[in-house]
Amino acid sequence: MSKKPFRIISADHTGITVLNLERSLAFWRDLLGFELSHTAHQTGQLAKEITGVAGAELKLAVLKAPGGHKIELLEYLAPPERTKHADLRPCDVGAVHVALLVDDLNAVLEKILASGWKAAGRPQTLKSGPNAGKRVVYVRDPDGTTIEFMELA
Repeated sequence: MSKKPFRIISADHTGITVLNLERSLAFWRDLLGFELSHTAHQTGQLAKEITGVAGAELKLAVLKAPGGHKIELLEYLAPPERTKHADLRPCDVGAVHVALLVDDLNAVLEKILASGWKAAGRPQTLKSGPNAGKRVVYVRDPDGTTIEFMELA
């Protein structure tokens, strides 16, 4: 084992497992305007060794957010015994969310709610801390993924 020190250079992307890749692309690419970078199909030993899931087969799409961060959407085609946790709440261990900065939270919410996503509550303005003045709200997609939308102060 190497004793050499290391450093994290940067975050490369955020991966989100989805039930249906095309449905998720319709949201991330078509509704939010993320740019499609590339798609891929992984199977066999490569997929097993990367994911640690025996029999894994997946198709994926990588999208670029304004500002450069990438979102990787992964639809597992196998194994057949996958679990959907659409009821996972933000307070549950293992829950993850992505925060996106927006210029008009009301306009984003109007478009999102029309697409079948649900706001967890009503937007709130943060009163203290480094994000004071920003309006924020969590939104959940049909797969249960949570996205935090933050409107600049």
